[in-house]
Amino acid sequence: MAQLLSYAHKETWIHRLCGSTKMIFFILWSVAGMVTYDTRVLLFMLFFSICIFRMSKTEYKQVATVFRIIGLFLTINVIAIFFFSPYEGVKIYGTRTELVHLFGNYSFTVEQLFYECNVVLKYFTVIPVALMFIVTTNPSEFAASLNKLGVKYSVGYAIAIALRYIPDVQKDFQEIKRAQEARGIDMSKNVNLGSRIKSMTAILFPLIFSSLERIDVISNAMELRGFGKNKKRTWYSERAFQKSDYFAIAFIVIFTILSMIITFSDGSRFWVPDPMNKL
Repeated sequence: MAQLLSYAHKETWIHRLCGSTKMIFFILWSVAGMVTYDTRVLLFMLFFSICIFRMSKTEYKQVATVFRIIGLFLTINVIAIFFFSPYEGVKIYGTRTELVHLFGNYSFTVEQLFYECNVVLKYFTVIPVALMFIVTTNPSEFAASLNKLGVKYSVGYAIAIALRYIPDVQKDFQEIKRAQEARGIDMSKNVNLGSRIKSMTAILFPLIFSSLERIDVISNAMELRGFGKNKKRTWYSERAFQKSDYFAIAFIVIFTILSMIITFSDGSRFWVPDPMNKL
């Protein structure tokens, strides 16, 4: 069984980067992706994020479930944007070119289609980098990286523990699921979606209780060892910057600056292609 979003050491240049470097890269990459609506910048970011995701040698089965959940979320988000603000693209780009009239006051326009495509692109420029960051960074090193960036070490340690126990929670989920199926609860594709969701509640509550029990054990053990008594602590997994780290940080800083320059070159963060200007 593939472990979902779990760290796996591999011999790649991305794995060898310091956790702080990957954290800085992810933060600046996310800022650039959130700010810009320039399709040219977003397409470059999408291509680059897919490339480095492939370079990290991350197996698709590790993130397949996450991609399915994100795909469902994006579908709901795009539909919600259209129904709550069907002419947001028209307001932004200043033109209105109807493709098809749906019903009532709802018409699908070129501008709305272009705007929602940019929204989807923004998600897919950040998601591969986020997943790559999680599966290529040792949780203990991740905690040290957060602390190096100014985050309180107790917060960083809590996040690191959460990441470290994802495989254990997944294992518990599978064991509880098999136990429920042995009792005659069908959760396969043979039943409809509503029945499957209802059956999942038989897994949810035992999973929550087992997770709470694990939290209680860990918190008691940390309290007995005096965790949090001192304001600072040392890290066994902390790593110093190498040449590749400085190169990666320089690249993301320069790229973020260039993306902002390109985005706001015409005074707006919304890029309008020439064909749309002529509509």
